[in-house]
Amino acid sequence: MRPARHSMRIGPLFADTAADARQLLAALAAVADGPLAVDVPLCNDSAVQLVEEAGLKPSFETARMYTGPVRPHRVARIFGTTTLELG
Repeated sequence: MRPARHSMRIGPLFADTAADARQLLAALAAVADGPLAVDVPLCNDSAVQLVEEAGLKPSFETARMYTGPVRPHRVARIFGTTTLELG
């Protein structure tokens, strides 16, 4: 978690289960000095549900684009992506 212009940004947020991600998000929220922002992959329904349950609302959307084939990865373990400013 790190300070951003209007919020505390969380990401990356990786967890083996939605329950683990929920615990991590709750622990970070407990010590956050301001509102939270998480860049959630919309292809992970559990991640979307997690932030909705936490009361977060969409503020903007981005698209991830590739020049070649997408390497296999475990989308189900990604609850928050690394944000644009970190690359």
